[in-house]
Amino acid sequence: MDTTGLSFRTADSLNSDPDWWRGAVIYQIYPRSFYDTNGDGIGDLLGIAEKLPYIASLGVDAIWISPFFTSPMKDFGYDISDYTDVDPMFGTLADFDHLVHEAHKLGIRVMIDLVISHTSDVHPWFVESRSDRDNPRADWYVWADPKPDGTPPNNWLSIFGGSAWSWDPTRQQYFLHNFLSSQPDLNFHNPEVQSAVLDAARFWLERGVDGFRLDTINFYFCDAKLRDNPALPPGERNDSIAPSVNPYNHQNHLFDKNQPENLEFLRRFRALMDEYPDIASVGEVGDAQYGLQIVADYTSGGDKMHMCYAFDFLANEPLTPMRVKQVVSEFITAAPEGWACWAFSNHDVVRHASRWGDQTSENESYLRLLIGLLLSLPGSVCLYQGEELGLTEAEIAFEDLRDPYGIRFWPDFGGRDGCRTPMVWQENANNAGFSQAKPWLPVPTDHRHLAVDAQDHAPSSLLNHYRHLLAFRDQHTALRRGEIEFVQANNAVLVFIRRYGDKEVLCAFNFTCVPQQVRAPKSGLTALEQHCFSGLLGPDGTINIPAYDAFFGAFK
Repeated sequence: MDTTGLSFRTADSLNSDPDWWRGAVIYQIYPRSFYDTNGDGIGDLLGIAEKLPYIASLGVDAIWISPFFTSPMKDFGYDISDYTDVDPMFGTLADFDHLVHEAHKLGIRVMIDLVISHTSDVHPWFVESRSDRDNPRADWYVWADPKPDGTPPNNWLSIFGGSAWSWDPTRQQYFLHNFLSSQPDLNFHNPEVQSAVLDAARFWLERGVDGFRLDTINFYFCDAKLRDNPALPPGERNDSIAPSVNPYNHQNHLFDKNQPENLEFLRRFRALMDEYPDIASVGEVGDAQYGLQIVADYTSGGDKMHMCYAFDFLANEPLTPMRVKQVVSEFITAAPEGWACWAFSNHDVVRHASRWGDQTSENESYLRLLIGLLLSLPGSVCLYQGEELGLTEAEIAFEDLRDPYGIRFWPDFGGRDGCRTPMVWQENANNAGFSQAKPWLPVPTDHRHLAVDAQDHAPSSLLNHYRHLLAFRDQHTALRRGEIEFVQANNAVLVFIRRYGDKEVLCAFNFTCVPQQVRAPKSGLTALEQHCFSGLLGPDGTINIPAYDAFFGAFK
């Protein structure tokens, strides 16, 4: 490992700091695909614990672990059947406690993915709810009578295709599911449901977690009157939430999510978190029309979510200087007191190395530019496992697909398996060092040369570029917590100043394949040493930036 110029966090980093999340970098782990220690081809909690020194070497503040709860795995953990236990394929509660203990020793906080908008259909709550219309949990899920002709109660659609309603022959009613029919939606209009999911959150807080990533946070409540969604004109449709082959995008989702009642529940959730020291939350807002406004609503006032992320930088829309300025400016205008969390990749979208990088002739240089940009934006950051290696979206054969979403829409949409393939640890090892057994998804051949051991000791590798930039960000409070002032944004360059107190850092990025020049906006600029980019400051205040490169400077 090349450690030149790096500083590593220690357990002292976990000294009490209620604002640790402001400007934090959070590393997302998809446990099925991270590291397998028991030889079943599926990653596990002990695998995460074993690789914590690697995560610490990156210099991140926290990890976010995607669901590991007991589940039938029809949606690979996002269909929970027990909120207070670990699925045996991932390990035990003792394994989780060990993971938290080891993470804290290394100065890493642990956030877990809490999926409370829906459960699995084998969750005891739903089994009881569907048994008849008079049981104690009869109203714990969203049930509705059919229309007189037997069709669903309204026109709501599932993100995974088809109607959002499924018929239950026992109750002779429809139940709501915004995702798979095996993922029935909880009825948050029932206070008992709210208390039950808060109890689940408390269970993990008592075990020492440092916070939560809240899945589909804007889906908790639906319209109590179950009104139809209006149509969305073709020109306004956006495929950032569902693929264009899915008619989900044909509706303006006014009534199946984004309900105002959610704000009061989020206040209840925040009040619970505030009972414990130094807890943070990040909410996933899944909405193509109103995402930034919802993020603003959910993070304002200091009494709801600490931070949220929308899909603005997770969509297929090309990333340009003007697009970056537009999204960040709209968020600041909508939520001047809110806090954003930005990400370019996660477990649900095409990896940005393919989504954007494949559009350039210099992929790795472009990826270096992108992480420099991401770590310079105001707010916090989520990194997705493997992006620091430059992993691309994998091509998965139909016979190897596991994602029900991809199977449903094949071949027009391949699903999410392409971004979920195993981490590559050793270039020449069996299954690239992920497992001794056949992995649950194949390891792409073209990922092997990007393995950790192939990049670890190479000073100029993308992996070490990430490490150096994370260390650089950590050294400058203006980058972690400062305000932003945009100086220039056009088709070629993006220039802005991050400001914290009397400290100012100028960040300039060249998005093109040819060198660019920009002028320093004022005098007193000096270059900052960051071991990562080659932009140069001339004596006349001109900044020369090579292709797909950047410049960082400070004002005296």
